[in-house]
Amino acid sequence: MKQTRQPKARRRASGQPPASGQRPNKVRSEDSKNAFNELISFHQQFEPFFHRRAQADWSWFYLCAQLSDLERKTIEPMVLSLLDANSHAVRDLQRFMSESPWDCRPAMIHLQGLVAKWLGEADAVVIMDGSGFPKQGKHSLGVAPQYCGHLGKIANCQQGVFLAYASRAGYSFLDERLYLPQEWFAADHRQRRQVCGLPATVKFQTEPELALEMLQELNERNVLPFQWVAYDESYGKNPAFLAATAALHKWYMAEIPSNTRVWLRTPRLEEPGQGALGRPRLHPRVRRTAPSPEEVRALLLRLPKSAWHRHWIHEGSKGPLLAEFAILRVTPILDRLPALRQWLICRRSLGSQPEVKFYLSNAPSHCSAQELVRVSGLRWPVETTLEEAKGEVGMDHYEVRTWLGWHHHMFQTFMAHLFLIRLRILFKKTSGTHNCPGSTARGRLPAR
Repeated sequence: MKQTRQPKARRRASGQPPASGQRPNKVRSEDSKNAFNELISFHQQFEPFFHRRAQADWSWFYLCAQLSDLERKTIEPMVLSLLDANSHAVRDLQRFMSESPWDCRPAMIHLQGLVAKWLGEADAVVIMDGSGFPKQGKHSLGVAPQYCGHLGKIANCQQGVFLAYASRAGYSFLDERLYLPQEWFAADHRQRRQVCGLPATVKFQTEPELALEMLQELNERNVLPFQWVAYDESYGKNPAFLAATAALHKWYMAEIPSNTRVWLRTPRLEEPGQGALGRPRLHPRVRRTAPSPEEVRALLLRLPKSAWHRHWIHEGSKGPLLAEFAILRVTPILDRLPALRQWLICRRSLGSQPEVKFYLSNAPSHCSAQELVRVSGLRWPVETTLEEAKGEVGMDHYEVRTWLGWHHHMFQTFMAHLFLIRLRILFKKTSGTHNCPGSTARGRLPAR
């Protein structure tokens, strides 16, 4: 990077809290100095993945800007606030994010290795979820009217699919994919695809297919220990997705719809053979005398009071919550035949209008109720990770429109969030608390 692009950081004269609405915890000057040194060391690990020094410098600047107390963390405010008002710098940073052909995949794999080093546990959980990013206009890659969880309705947005990691040591992002609606592959979108730089090799994939692709790649690399995979009912209602997870020799905790059908006892089958009307039967079927499978919400009504037990679960920033659980072995239905025997976990909140959630798990029969309860409450880390990334480091502030720009921004966001998690771990060790500054790069950016 040229000398004129070097950060000459000045702090914004603003009493505004960070975007999350939470003011950062007060830290000692010694802790601040240690945090700056840790930030320098942290980014230096990623610099070998950039082909040119200028790319590494702009990545460093973007990371510091995302960790700053800027209210709006888009390119122009970043440059105008942290560098001299230089229109060339704005254009150069835009090119670095949207056009520069640096490959963030090797750097993402390195990031996963750091997650393994700092947070890794053998019984950790990989969690998958989607998140929408509302957008104006129709020029950003993949934008379309689709359900946006952030708004809770159908809206013009981009949709990302994310993997997160959760252990007793903390939580972090692992990987991402941009979901492209099928309409984006139609002939009338060809020019828009070219303008956004969509590689010709990219084909339409559903969100579950994107999530499974990430999970399979993560499992094949074998650099990150985990035993569990957790997901909501948009994935859990897909039997093929459950089977693909099990094929990786992982245990899933899959939220399922209340109309999922199961048997309490595995029914007997009639093998292929001569039919009653003389026609040969080519496939096995459930015996006609066997009971019919029932929906889990109907099964719930027949459970005795003795089947329910209260357990503490840890869920999100609200801390431990008390809920009632009924845990039993069932046989789900798959293509009108019994599937493998599994756990059904029924979780009911307390109160006059309790909410009930259902989960299926292929964990072995000797898995303890305490472990099933623990993992059933571990979907919150992915939601918290997304909230923190959007509130603290500007995950949803981006204005890039291209394929490269979206992936570059998400990698930089993952890097910024992981650094905050790293500080949380270090500050916890030195102070015995969970304090973690919401915005790290205040005042002067640390010189390298």
